[in-house]
Amino acid sequence: MDFKTATALRRLRLVSAPEAVSFLLLLICSVLKRTTDFNGVPVMGWVHAVLFLLYLVFWADAWNRTKWKWQTAALYFALAVLPTGGFFAERMLKREAEASVIAARARREGVVNA
Repeated sequence: MDFKTATALRRLRLVSAPEAVSFLLLLICSVLKRTTDFNGVPVMGWVHAVLFLLYLVFWADAWNRTKWKWQTAALYFALAVLPTGGFFAERMLKREAEASVIAARARREGVVNA
């Protein structure tokens, strides 16, 4: 994996958890708006919108650089629209990055799969 691909995956991974947190906070603010006098929806709506758009931009960049199959790309997209999906995306991206580092190290050292 080259440096730009690793960077694209890292950016997507770093924005996925905050995007999930903002989604959950937006849902909580929506409930509080209807049950109390508290209205944090306008602020959390903007925060979540910015993080979601960043996720989409980084997702498209990672898809372009990693050459994922469309099923993998669709899974990462679907995780962005689920309330806790960003946490799962972060975990999956971390595993993918670790596996690619191990594979790159093995190639560099000349280790061949048996």
